[in-house]
Amino acid sequence: MKRIQTLIPASLLSIVSLVSGNAWALSCDEIMNMVEVNVPTNIVVMTVKDSGEQFTAEEIKCLQSKGAPEAVLNQAKAMSAASAPTETRAPKTPEKATKSNALDSDEDVIGTKSSKKKIEDLPEQGSEEGEDPDAIKQAIKLFRAKKPLTASAMLYELLDKQQYPEQETKINYYLGRCLEDLEMFHTAQYHYLQVVKKGTTNPYFNYALPKLVKIARFTGDDTELQKIVAKIPPESFPRDAKNHLYYLLGVRAYEDNDLSGARKHFGSVSTKSPLYLKSEYFRGVIYNQQGKLKSAVRSFRDVYREEVELYNDPRYLREVEEIKDMALINVARIYYGIERYDEASKYYDLVSRDSSYWPEAMFESAWANFMQNNLNDTLGQLLTVRSPFFLEDEWLPEASVLRSLTYFNLCEYKVVEKSLLDFEDRYRPMHREMKDFVKAYSSEETRKMADEAWDRYFAKEGKVESVLPKALFNRVLQNNDLAGIVRHLDVMSEEEALIDKQNPKWRDDVGPYLKKIIEADRQKYKKRAGLLLIKEMARQANTLDDLLGQSEIIRFEVVDAQRVDYQYKAQSGGISEALKQVDLDFATAATYIYWPFNGEFWSDELGYYHYTERSSCK
Repeated sequence: MKRIQTLIPASLLSIVSLVSGNAWALSCDEIMNMVEVNVPTNIVVMTVKDSGEQFTAEEIKCLQSKGAPEAVLNQAKAMSAASAPTETRAPKTPEKATKSNALDSDEDVIGTKSSKKKIEDLPEQGSEEGEDPDAIKQAIKLFRAKKPLTASAMLYELLDKQQYPEQETKINYYLGRCLEDLEMFHTAQYHYLQVVKKGTTNPYFNYALPKLVKIARFTGDDTELQKIVAKIPPESFPRDAKNHLYYLLGVRAYEDNDLSGARKHFGSVSTKSPLYLKSEYFRGVIYNQQGKLKSAVRSFRDVYREEVELYNDPRYLREVEEIKDMALINVARIYYGIERYDEASKYYDLVSRDSSYWPEAMFESAWANFMQNNLNDTLGQLLTVRSPFFLEDEWLPEASVLRSLTYFNLCEYKVVEKSLLDFEDRYRPMHREMKDFVKAYSSEETRKMADEAWDRYFAKEGKVESVLPKALFNRVLQNNDLAGIVRHLDVMSEEEALIDKQNPKWRDDVGPYLKKIIEADRQKYKKRAGLLLIKEMARQANTLDDLLGQSEIIRFEVVDAQRVDYQYKAQSGGISEALKQVDLDFATAATYIYWPFNGEFWSDELGYYHYTERSSCK
C-alpha cells in the first residue's frame, strides 16, 4: 500500500517546524488554518500539545464553533487552565474614605473622565495577594475602586521609602496601572519597563509587556520596545503583544540586513492584527530587494486590495490609506525598473488625489512619461508638483532638474540654462547649511550632544536662523521612527501639564518624582530624535549634492548643444524663417476642453495640465 502524502504550504510548514522546536502561542484561527489546509490531525494535536499554551474557555468555544477535529478539541480542553493566579476582588463598596483618599474627589482627578485619549484596556486576572503587606493590599484595593490618584500616592510612598524591596515589581506594576488610568502614559510606560526588565519569569511580565505595546500604539513610538524585543524569546511573547513584537523583530532583522529572518517574522504577524498590512508591505520590499519581482508585486497588490476592519482610531485609518498608496507607488517603481513605463504610469495614476503621496506619485509619473518621450505630459505633471499648492509642503528639488532635462530634449536651451541657474541659486545655500549641520555632529563626541541638534530646528524657543524650508522638514518627518519620537515628546509635554492640574497635595508629593522621570527621558528622546535628524539631513544633503552636480553637467551639455545648433542654423539659412510662418493647429481630443493656462492655479485642475511645446531640435 502506498503511503498518501499530504502537501502542506511552505508558509505553514515553517510554523509547524517552529512549534515543534519551541513553545509557540497558538490562537484559534492559527489552529483552524492548519486544519483547513489538510494538515494531518495527529500533527495538529502534536503542535497544540508542544505549544505549551493554556487555552481559555472562549478559545475552546471558538474551536468548537469552527468545527475543529475532536482530537484537537480534546487536547485544547486538556490544556485549559487559568493563566495567572486568581485575583482577590475589591468589595463593591469601597472602605470609608480616609483623609488621604479625598485626593480622588471628582474635581481633582483630571484626565480619568476623558474619552479622547482612552486606549483600550487589556484583560488581566491579577495575582494572589494573600501574602502581601497591608499597605500594598490597601493601595491595590483603592486602585480597583477607581481611586488611582490616592492609590498612586500610596504606591509612590512605598517605592520611595523602599519599605518592601521584595515587592518592588508589584508596586511598579500597579503604580503604572494608576498612572495609565490618569492618562499619564509616559510615566506609566516607565514603570512597566521596570517590570519587564526583571525578565520573563516575573509573574507580572505577561501583564506589563502588553501594556507597553498598548502605550506604543498610542504614542506611535516603538523605540523602547525595539530595545528589549530581541532579548525576549518569542515563545515568551504574551498573547496580547506577540503580533506587535513579531513585527518589531521583523523591522530589527530588516535593519540588520537579515532579509530572510525579517520575512519570517513579518509572516508571523496575524492577518487580524492592525500591523498585518505593514508587515505585508515590508515583505513586498524584501521580495523586491531579493529580486523576486513577481512575489513583490503580489505582496504590494495584496496590501492595496486588503479589506481592513474599521478601528475607532483616525490615525490608524490614515496610516492604512498611506500604506496602500505606497504599495501602489512601489508596484509602479518595479515596472519602472524593468522599463515597462506604460505600466508604471497606470499604477501611479491609481494613487488618490487626496493622498499625501499624490505629489510624489505625480512626480515619479512625470519621469515615466519622460522615458517614453511624452515630454508635454512630463511638463504638465511637473507644473502641478511645482504649483503653490505643493511648493511649501513638498520637498521635490529633483522636479527642477527633470524640467530642465525635458526642455533640453526639446532643444529649448535658454529655458534650460535659466532654469538650472535658478535651481542652483535656490538650493546651494540649503545644501551648504545641511552639510555644515551634519559636519558639526560628525564626531563621536559631538554626536553625544544630538539633543542640541534637535533643538537647533525644533525647540520652541531659541531656534537659529535657517534657509531650510518647511517642505524639507516635512520630508524628514516621513521617517516613521522620527515621527513617533516627536509625537512621544508631545505626549511628555501634555503629561507635565496634566500633573500640574492635579490635586495640590498629590501634585506636590508625587508630581516632582514624575516630572524628574519625564525630564530625564526627554533628553534621551531628544538625543534619539537628533541622531535620526542628522541621518536624514545627511541623506538629503547627499541627494542635493548629486542634483547640483547633475545641474552643472547639463549646463555644460547646453553650451555644447548650443554650439552645434548655431552651426546648423548657419548652414541651413532660410529654413528657420520658413518654419516660423507655418500655421500650427494645437487641436485637442473631442473628450477634452482646452483652456489656455494664464498662470493662475486651481485645485481641480491639478494633474490635468498638458503642454503644447514644439521641439526646437533640428
